[in-house]
Amino acid sequence: MSTDSWLGIGITPITRRRIENFKLNRRGFWSLWIFLVLFSVSMIAELIANDRPLVIVFDGDFYWSTFVGYPETTFGGEFETDADYRDEFVAELIEEKGWMLWPPVRFSHDTINYNLPVPAPAPPSNENWLGTDDQGRDVLARLIYGFRISVLFGLALTILSAVVGISVGAVQGFYGGLVDLIGQRFIEIWVGMPILYLLIIVASVITPNFWWLLGLMLLFSWMGFVGVVRAEFLRARNLDFVRAARALGTPDRTLILRHVLPNAMVATLTFMPFTLSGSITTLTALDFLGFGLPPGSPSLGELLNQGKANMQAPWLGISGFVVIAAMLSLLVFIGEAVRDAFDPRKVFRE
Repeated sequence: MSTDSWLGIGITPITRRRIENFKLNRRGFWSLWIFLVLFSVSMIAELIANDRPLVIVFDGDFYWSTFVGYPETTFGGEFETDADYRDEFVAELIEEKGWMLWPPVRFSHDTINYNLPVPAPAPPSNENWLGTDDQGRDVLARLIYGFRISVLFGLALTILSAVVGISVGAVQGFYGGLVDLIGQRFIEIWVGMPILYLLIIVASVITPNFWWLLGLMLLFSWMGFVGVVRAEFLRARNLDFVRAARALGTPDRTLILRHVLPNAMVATLTFMPFTLSGSITTLTALDFLGFGLPPGSPSLGELLNQGKANMQAPWLGISGFVVIAAMLSLLVFIGEAVRDAFDPRKVFRE
């Protein structure tokens, strides 16, 4: 197939048409850029919200306290433990012989502000721009870190689910017959498993963490891709080019990976953004119910739960709702744009 050059990259004309269609969907195109900017900002959260200075200049030497822990004795203190840069005593020691460059938000996700003028949760102020939660932790810092962990969890779960689901759907659809029959019966039984009860049982035995939740959710989330891929393989396995390749002695592995799978990937790619938003929603719901990330983790669902428990502090629920609603809306708009870009019947006009 002939290729064309677009942005210096050799791509097929059909791929170029899909990219152009995606760009012409202004809502999805700008949603992608906004989401990428927000995600990029969250990936450098330690440089934006931290209780450690970005850089310290003391007695003519540079100290990168964001990435390296220094004992208090380094700056003339008395203790060998890590320096608490928010302590007025430590700050005075450093400022006598140098200076500190702080990030915009001087709190990390687990930093407790002990100098609140009112009992926690404290309302928004010049120090805590979005207020604090019921433990005195900065809401803005927890939103930034919570956004990152939610997106990373959703991406990891979506990618792993796609790998497992595509593999199972490809095998079922390509071979059909008894393999497909047994696979479908197994999926029907497996999809009926009460996942919430399993999470409650696991949470009562161990303390769930990021990887435990990811593995447990992966046991059930891959089934959404099986039906899409299986249908594409059932349709494509009897097409002329596949039958001709099989007649020429092409191995099954080559037929699956090089001849049939590219056709199935179109439907899979359009399905992935919606799976990503669903994964983030699931993590938020589990954190809200108390069966998600460990206590103290920067969690959007936990922030919503605090908003429900502290109705006198509306900034908690409003902040969490706005971030979650914006994140899911952007992902849905991106998913719609991807779906329309791969639809040959969809034509956008400028």
